[in-house]
Amino acid sequence: MLHLRLIVPSDLTEQVVDTIEKTVGTTHLAVLSGAARNPPGDLVLCDAAREAGDELIGRLRALGLDAKGSIAVESIDLSLSRRADKAEDEAPGEGADAVLWEQLTDATHEESTLSVTYIAFLTLATMIAACGVVLDNAILIVGAMAVGPEFGPLAGFSTAVVQRLPRLAWRSLVALVAGFAMAMLITVLFSYFMTGIGLFERQMLAAERPNTAFIYHPDAFSFVVAVLAGAAGTLSLTSAKSGALVGVAISVTTVPAAANAAVAFSYGEYSQALGSSEQLLLNLLGIILAGTLTLLVQKWLWTSHRRRTARRSAA
Repeated sequence: MLHLRLIVPSDLTEQVVDTIEKTVGTTHLAVLSGAARNPPGDLVLCDAAREAGDELIGRLRALGLDAKGSIAVESIDLSLSRRADKAEDEAPGEGADAVLWEQLTDATHEESTLSVTYIAFLTLATMIAACGVVLDNAILIVGAMAVGPEFGPLAGFSTAVVQRLPRLAWRSLVALVAGFAMAMLITVLFSYFMTGIGLFERQMLAAERPNTAFIYHPDAFSFVVAVLAGAAGTLSLTSAKSGALVGVAISVTTVPAAANAAVAFSYGEYSQALGSSEQLLLNLLGIILAGTLTLLVQKWLWTSHRRRTARRSAA
């Protein structure tokens, strides 16, 4: 269930209440007249089944409530109410499958911002991966992949394409390109430093590395895995069941590929650097493609489901 807290101008309250009452899957409606002070108006509270949330939010925005008042939404972890159970039963579809597009757009917008924290995490992940490729240590590679925050802007770009939000697309693209460029540059300097103190050696990079050689040898499986991971990651973001995202983070070698390219470049191993760069680009492209297609399919399915429900109700 979702809980909505709405600040509504008094002249809109009747329309808002009517909209909530007409939306299947809503309950626990309460109106506190004159309770809001900034902005002034009425406070309207209600609960809605997750699968009814996107439709309700869209109708409220169509009334201009997001501009004239406020729409705040939060998830309810526990709701002991027969009315809530009835609302969930009446709402079309399954809550775990529902996509809250406004929530997804807001979340990906925040995670695709080129911030100091984002660059710090990406840089630290790349440097950890650099240690992993030089030592041929798979544990360090997995750790670096889990630390990397790059799935945020990847999901943001896919969301922007589906929702036709050019600003979000540009923001996500800048975060990806600039973030990886800065992380790789700092990792090159890190590689020089580690070489200077005797912890990295060129022979370590050129030696046989059975555990990490795949990072700079892209093939068809690289793209296939990236596509599968992109679809899984997007589903984990849009679904109420989001526990799969960590598994996605450690299944695609974006950060390790960037790290290997940076270390190889510092030693003049340009063939390895090129192979790693190809691996990185293949993975990024596969995730974006799969994420975009997954969102398009979800959008089509939910739109079709609503139309069928509306036709049955009209009949």
